[in-house]
This record gives sequence, C-alpha cells and structure tokens, in this order.
Amino acid sequence: MGKRVMIGVVAMMFMGGCLFMMTSCAKKQVGVSEGVAPTEEVVEEKVVVKEEPVKEEVVVELTEEEKAKQRRAAQLAEAVSTFEAKNIYFDFDKSVLKPEAKAILKQKAAFLRDNPEYSVLIAGNCDERGTEEYNLALGERRANSAKEYLMALGISEDRIKTISYGELRPADPASNPTAWALNRRDTFTLFQ
Repeated sequence: MGKRVMIGVVAMMFMGGCLFMMTSCAKKQVGVSEGVAPTEEVVEEKVVVKEEPVKEEVVVELTEEEKAKQRRAAQLAEAVSTFEAKNIYFDFDKSVLKPEAKAILKQKAAFLRDNPEYSVLIAGNCDERGTEEYNLALGERRANSAKEYLMALGISEDRIKTISYGELRPADPASNPTAWALNRRDTFTLFQ
C-alpha cells in the first residue's frame, strides 16, 4: 500500500505542477489594468483619388476647299477602278474591234484626256487554243488594235504601253466556249 500512496502523491504533484504551469503561462496584456477595456487605436486612411485629365476629342473642321479635294480624290479613285475593270473582248482568232469595244475605248480615252497624269498598259490575251507563239502574236495584235484606236481618239502614243500575255493569264481557266470567250480580251491598267 505504501507504493500506491507514493504513486498517488507523485501523480498529484505532477498534476498540480501542470496546473501551476498552465495558469502561470497565461499572457498578460502590458499596460492594461484589470477591469478596464483596452482602447482600440483608430487609424484614419486617406484615399487619394487621382483624376485623369479628360481627353477631349479634337474635331477638325475641314474647309470647303479640303472637302472638295477629298470628294475629287474619292471620285478619281472610283473612276480609276471603273477604268481598269472594263475589258474589251474579241471574236475567235480576231483582233478587230467590235462596236462594244469601241464604245468602251471612247470612255477610256475621255478619262485619259481628263487625267493627263495617267498612262495605260494594254494587255492582249487569248484563249488556250492555238500554239503559245501564235497566241502571243495574236495578243499583241489585239493590244495594238486598242492602242491605235485610243491614239485616233487623241491620246498620245507615249502614254500607251502594250504587252501580250497570249494564253498565259486566263480570266477563266476552264476549257469550254464560255471560258474561251472571257479569255479573248484586252485588259487595262493605269499607271503614273
């Protein structure tokens, strides 16, 4: 029984020591007296809003002269596009200008007279039938027919250049009568 008492005493001392340690390790707030609530420190934050300068859209009023210049430039760009878009077409194995081709060439001549800063490159084209050499020669005859007609309408020869592509640049690569008709043509490219 002595041993048991001894173990009990040691266990009580151990538990008492633990209890003592637990209560003595409690943290105390420094500078705070008991019964008085600690004061909270209020920190005022200043929020600075940086205002971006308002960018004003600058509206530039064009003068009437500048507006007219812009209109003329737009009209000229459209006229150039129209000029280059209109091709003339030929019958099979022919370089003779048809009445429709002459009407288109008259329009082109009027443009060239009104815009002397432009010159024109006329490209003669053929369909795939015939030898390459024959088609190159035929394309040249077609381009020269258009050139001679423009010169007869008053356009200076030094403003007209010609080239033949023969069958090398088809508008339609198919091998049928519709494609052949589209490929027998002169195309026109303006340059300054």
